[in-house]
Amino acid sequence: MATFELYRRSTIGMCLIETLDQMVSNGILSPELAIQVLIQFDKSMTEALKTEVKSKVSIKGHLHIYNSSDNVWTFILQNAQLKSEEGQETIDSVKIVACDSKLLTQ
Repeated sequence: MATFELYRRSTIGMCLIETLDQMVSNGILSPELAIQVLIQFDKSMTEALKTEVKSKVSIKGHLHIYNSSDNVWTFILQNAQLKSEEGQETIDSVKIVACDSKLLTQ
């Protein structure tokens, strides 16, 4: 299964990277093991979001920036309205990074 490194830039991913860097610097982990942990993190996040998340959100807003590179799309919306079963929220700016899920099963 192919995976993307999208989730490494999330809050939990950045904390994991920071912790792994400290552990490598202190000699607790080898760099190779830290890389293996990150690869497993990518796989685990992809699988968890695929199987565990049942919520759906609709988003409306002004498309400020759009970019596509290597089948990964980035959208930045301004004045975005997020609606879910729990309610509605308006956010000044939101960044959405998306990829084709079919690529994850190749």
